[in-house]
Amino acid sequence: MADPTSSPSFFLDEAVHDYVISHTTPVDDVQHSLMDATAKLGPVANMQIAPDQGMFLSMLVSAIRPSFAVEVGTFTGYSSLAIARALPEGGRLLCCDVSEEWTAMARRHWSMAGVDDRIDLVIAPAVDTLRALPDDRVVDFAFIDADKTGYLDYYGELVPRLSPHGLIAVDNVLWSGRVVDDLAEGDVDTAALVEFNERVADDDRVEVVLLTVGDGVTLIRRRT
Repeated sequence: MADPTSSPSFFLDEAVHDYVISHTTPVDDVQHSLMDATAKLGPVANMQIAPDQGMFLSMLVSAIRPSFAVEVGTFTGYSSLAIARALPEGGRLLCCDVSEEWTAMARRHWSMAGVDDRIDLVIAPAVDTLRALPDDRVVDFAFIDADKTGYLDYYGELVPRLSPHGLIAVDNVLWSGRVVDDLAEGDVDTAALVEFNERVADDDRVEVVLLTVGDGVTLIRRRT
């Protein structure tokens, strides 16, 4: 079974990682259960965000206090659990995913945590779900962690809806450092992330910071 506090950060050695974890609010029983269940899936469990990333998301959401949040790419539910727990009273989280199998694990743990009543899960291509939102639906917080070739499409749907105080957080933008390497032939995910990072940095509509958290997290806000 994988270490439930393991980190995908490619630039942290073990001692620094252990220091980070020991100085971050520890996970609780529900989070441990979810991490243990996800670890049993095998190598695909690496798609789960690290505990320090989960706390980072919770703190962002607690500060923003979104009425409506969106997650693109739910997997087994660790990030959505972090977001939903931090929502203010009446806040809603829309989760977009295509897997009934993986999100069934998420549903169980949302229920265990008592947050299932504030989450709406839609099993369909995320870009279709986003395009189907009412024209006047404002997004206060979004987390993108799905297929890398779809990032620009999700970004394109979310930015025009972002509230003046809203944020978009995007995961895996460093891609274990491969974004600065020479692209290998056929490496479509790395190519997509390189293009995404460049397009966002050049977008005059937004301000952006790329953080070395986990596998790289970009925070985006609309210019006011």
